[in-house]
Amino acid sequence: MSEAPLTVTLTREGGRDWVQHPDAELRLTAPGGAEHRLQLGLRPVLIGSGPDCVLRLDGAGLSRRHCEVQLTPKGVRLVDLDSKNGTRILGVAITSALLPPGVGAQLGHAQLQVVPKRSVVSVPLSSQPRFGEALGLSVPMRALFAVLERVAPMSEPVLLTGESGTGKELLVRALHQHSRRAKGPLVVVDCGAIAPQLIESELFGHLRGAFSGATAERSGLLAEADGGTLFLDEIGELPLEMQPRLLRALESGEVRKVGESQYRRIDVRVVAATHRDLRAEVAAGRFREDLLYRLAVIEAHVPALRERKQDLPLLVEAFLQARSPPVPLSEVPAQTLALFQAYDWPGNVRELRNAVARLAVTPHAPLPPARGGASPEARAGQALVHLPLKEARALVVADFERAYLAAQLEAHGSAPAAARAMGVSRQLVHRMQHEYGLAERDDG
Repeated sequence: MSEAPLTVTLTREGGRDWVQHPDAELRLTAPGGAEHRLQLGLRPVLIGSGPDCVLRLDGAGLSRRHCEVQLTPKGVRLVDLDSKNGTRILGVAITSALLPPGVGAQLGHAQLQVVPKRSVVSVPLSSQPRFGEALGLSVPMRALFAVLERVAPMSEPVLLTGESGTGKELLVRALHQHSRRAKGPLVVVDCGAIAPQLIESELFGHLRGAFSGATAERSGLLAEADGGTLFLDEIGELPLEMQPRLLRALESGEVRKVGESQYRRIDVRVVAATHRDLRAEVAAGRFREDLLYRLAVIEAHVPALRERKQDLPLLVEAFLQARSPPVPLSEVPAQTLALFQAYDWPGNVRELRNAVARLAVTPHAPLPPARGGASPEARAGQALVHLPLKEARALVVADFERAYLAAQLEAHGSAPAAARAMGVSRQLVHRMQHEYGLAERDDG
């Protein structure tokens, strides 16, 4: 008897929508027999040898981004991501195909199996198409909204994971607005933008004269968030030597300024966000496991735009309506949404917002042709004079940064080497790569 298909089903029970999917496990077996396992849920699973892969395997002929696996209403879809050694089902090379029940796939020299269990997982969906300013009608976003709606009134820490540009800060602001701390401050700390030698002073404050250059006393961002929410953006960039002190402050609820002997009590809810796989960072010795557990009491994944393309019309219309004056969706060329649907959006919602801004000014301007995004040359003739200064400057700066980073990566061959040549941190280069869709070379 053939096995039942592994599919996602939408149901309605108790006055609300639910999505049901089988409890299944991915098993990736290396040529030597070593097995790597991962639970398969609603989130697409990226498989390969690169650091951004959810299921990662080195030395088995896998490209950095080899393939992606996702549960769909029609079954388990396997998509090859232009891998070097290919993805095969029953010996046939595929680009995108449904994996038949009970049939494995060959990824390079490794074997992939989807192993179903007997149980079914039910995930509640929000009845609302938005959470704060974040919008979404797709199943991944409604499932995320349902989680955040439930945890917003609580005080437990929340960790949001997901690629750069997915709108994590909007979700954090909505969490704060829906919490009992809404009247308190929301303090944002970009852990990747603060110079390592200044992080301690920024977080904890300092006394006047505590160190060279400390000409005035400072309270520190942790103390400034007292009674409210502290948003630790890109927490994966926090230097390892600072992590124990942050952990102690979060566990004790006490902070002490640099140069001070006395502690003071603070009452802060912490929400952290990262584009990194913190568990992989823990395994590599770059992130403390105890700090991860402290931050990830509640963990939620923010889907990439390519995982929620059903939301594209909603987002495009919202961005057009937010302009001054508003632009009706009917003025957008008929083929535009189809082209948007075919594009992978490596820069996620941030990139879409910029594309809509260009579209509103020059409806027939070239659209991004490939995963890397539109080239600066394709944008050179756009009528920036019709944009407000802030938007025009942002577009020009984004074009320059993308072209400059691409040239540095091409010239030096790796992110660390490019960072040295640019005179910036490796963390900043990695963040720019994610933001502009400039992945490291695929040499697998």
